[in-house]
Amino acid sequence: MKPVLALVMTVFLASASAAQERLPETISPNVPEGEELDFEQFLWKNRLVIVFADSPNDPQFVEQMRILAQRPEALEERDVIVLTDTDPAGRSAMRLKFRPRGFMLLLLSKDGTIYLRKPLPWDVRELTRSIDKMPLRQQEVRRRMEQES
Repeated sequence: MKPVLALVMTVFLASASAAQERLPETISPNVPEGEELDFEQFLWKNRLVIVFADSPNDPQFVEQMRILAQRPEALEERDVIVLTDTDPAGRSAMRLKFRPRGFMLLLLSKDGTIYLRKPLPWDVRELTRSIDKMPLRQQEVRRRMEQES
């Protein structure tokens, strides 16, 4: 089984759930098997939400992707990119770096530090509140307000 490692920018591809429910198309295609993901490309440009699961059919994974797809504009406003990995046997660079066990949601700040890890699906509202507490996000909001006035 090929690892399901997708770079998704504020719109998401549903997992292979029993219902095969399809969410909006991804902007970037799946990263081919064996290809390394360079986290450096995201530094200081994007915040990362990484969703891990042991299977694309994991109910928590399916639920998390459904939740994220409900409010993509809130994530886009905060420069969030969502990455997924549902193949533990694939031993992707993300799995080796973050060592998830089963389902895990991970939020990385723009400087690459881990801001939070969650063992259960999280609502977009909770994610955006956490992001809005980050010092860099507060600076971004202040700058935008200054430019608008």
